[in-house]
Amino acid sequence: MRSPSSDPMSPAERRAGASLAAIFGLRMLGLFLILPVFAVGARELAGGDNLTLVGIALGAYGLTQALFQIPFGAASDRWGRKPVIVAGLLMFAVGSAVAALAQDMPTMIAGRVLQGAGAISAAVTALAADLTREHHRTKVMAMIGSSIGLVFAGSLVAAPLLYAAVGLAGIFWLTGLLSLAAIGLVLFVVPAAPPVPRAIGGMGQVLRDGQLMRLNIGVFALHVMQTAMWVTVPAALAASGGLATAEHWKVYLPAVLVSFVIMVPAIIVAEKRNAMKPIFLAAIALLLLVQLGLHFYGAGLWPLALWLTLFFVAFNVLEATQPSWISRIAPPHAKGTALGIYNTLQSLGLFLGGALGGWLAQHHGASAVSLFCAGLALVWLVASAGLVAPKRRT
Repeated sequence: MRSPSSDPMSPAERRAGASLAAIFGLRMLGLFLILPVFAVGARELAGGDNLTLVGIALGAYGLTQALFQIPFGAASDRWGRKPVIVAGLLMFAVGSAVAALAQDMPTMIAGRVLQGAGAISAAVTALAADLTREHHRTKVMAMIGSSIGLVFAGSLVAAPLLYAAVGLAGIFWLTGLLSLAAIGLVLFVVPAAPPVPRAIGGMGQVLRDGQLMRLNIGVFALHVMQTAMWVTVPAALAASGGLATAEHWKVYLPAVLVSFVIMVPAIIVAEKRNAMKPIFLAAIALLLLVQLGLHFYGAGLWPLALWLTLFFVAFNVLEATQPSWISRIAPPHAKGTALGIYNTLQSLGLFLGGALGGWLAQHHGASAVSLFCAGLALVWLVASAGLVAPKRRT
C-alpha cells in the first residue's frame, strides 16, 4: 500500500477540486464585482443618496449569509449536498434578478437579502470533503480558497470596466447568469457524491467540541481582520502610496499572485510532512507581523505592497487549512452542520470587521485599526496553541 505522501490525487479528486473551486469562484464573483462600484451605482436609484440605506444593502448580504449557513449545512447532512447547493444557487439567481430590476433602495435591499440567503459555502465545502481523501483535502481547500483570491483581484480590475459598459443592473444580471452556470457545473461536472451518513441533529455535539470552536473563533478573527484592513488600506495606497483608486489593482493583483506561489509549498509541506499545526500557527504569527508592520512601517507604496503580499500568504494558507481541519475532526453525521457554524462565524466576521474597522478609523485613526487587528491575531495565536492536529489516515 502506498503511503499518503506518495499517493497522488486521483482524476476524480482533481475534477472535484477544480469544479467546486469554479462554483465557489462564480458565486463569489457575484459579490466582489459589486463592492467597488455599488456606492456609485446606487445613486441612480430612489433613495440611493442615503448612505445608511447603501450600507444596509451592502451588509444585508453578509447578515443573511450568516443566518442561513447553519440551516443549509444541516440540510445538506439530511438531504444531500448537491440538492442544497442547487437550491442556494437558484436563490442567489433570483436575488440577482430582483436587484437588477430594482428602481429604489428597499427593492435593492430585498434583492441583496435573497442573494445572501443562498448560503451554499458549508454545503460546497462539505461536498469537497466527501469527494477527497483526507491527505489531499487541504490541497482541494486551497484550490477553492485560491479561486476566491483570484476572483477578488480580478473583480477589482473588471468591475469599473463592466460598470462603464453595462451599469449596475447589467452587473447583477451577469452575476445571476453566472449562478445559473454554476448550477450546470454542479449537475454535470462535479463527480457524484459518495454515500455518507445522513442524520438530523449533531448541533449540540459540534458546539461542545473545544477543538471545533477554536477553529470557529479563528475564522471569525481572520475575517474581522480582513474587512477591517480594507477600511484603511485603499486610503493608505492613495495617500502614502500615491496610487489613484483605479490603479489599486496594480498592487492587489501581484500581491495575490505572489502569495499563491508561496502558499502552495506551505500546503504541500503541511500535508506531506504532517505539519498542519506548525504551518497553521506560523500563518497566524505572520498575520500578527503584518498588522504590526502596517502600524509601524506602513508608509509608502513598497512597504504597503510587501505587507499586503504577506497578508495574502497567511490568509490563503489559513483559508485552505481551517475548513480541511474542520472536515477531518467533525462528526461524520454532522459535517455539514459543523461547516455551517464555521461559515456563519466567517460571515459574522466579515460584517463586524467592516463595522468595527470603520468606527475605529473614524474615531481613532488608521493606526488604531492595525493595533486592534494585531491584538486579535495575538489572542487567536494563544487560543490556537491548544489545537491538536488531526491524525492522518492511510
